[in-house]
Amino acid sequence: MPIEAPIPLAHRSCGTCTLCCRLPEIDALSKPANAWCVNCVEGFGCRIYEERPQLCRDFLCLWMIDETLGPEWEPADTHMMIYRQGPQITVLVDPEHPDAWKTEPRASALRDWAAEAESRSEYIIVFVGDDVFKVEPQPRGV
Repeated sequence: MPIEAPIPLAHRSCGTCTLCCRLPEIDALSKPANAWCVNCVEGFGCRIYEERPQLCRDFLCLWMIDETLGPEWEPADTHMMIYRQGPQITVLVDPEHPDAWKTEPRASALRDWAAEAESRSEYIIVFVGDDVFKVEPQPRGV
């Protein structure tokens, strides 16, 4: 059975955010991580939007589909994008803003999510350029 593409929340849009066109590695397009897709116009979006690959059609970051993520998680403002991939929650951080994931309220929220994820045998991984970090749960009593 094919996996259905996620449906964006009606009140959200990508706007001028193009992080998904730059941060992830996309093998199908021979696009390395942290490099612009050749089809992206920065601040505008995909110049082949109507003909974009299925992989791109099927992708939406968590902010676009998860009502629990408030405005403080908007990728264009946070300089990071989040998505699920099996048991892994992936956070891709713009290398030009390497500490974005360490700022509040996001740092505490990521640790809280890590605790929830751990209870489901899931985990959170943060990629900042070539660096990779596993988010550890918030210590109890802190």
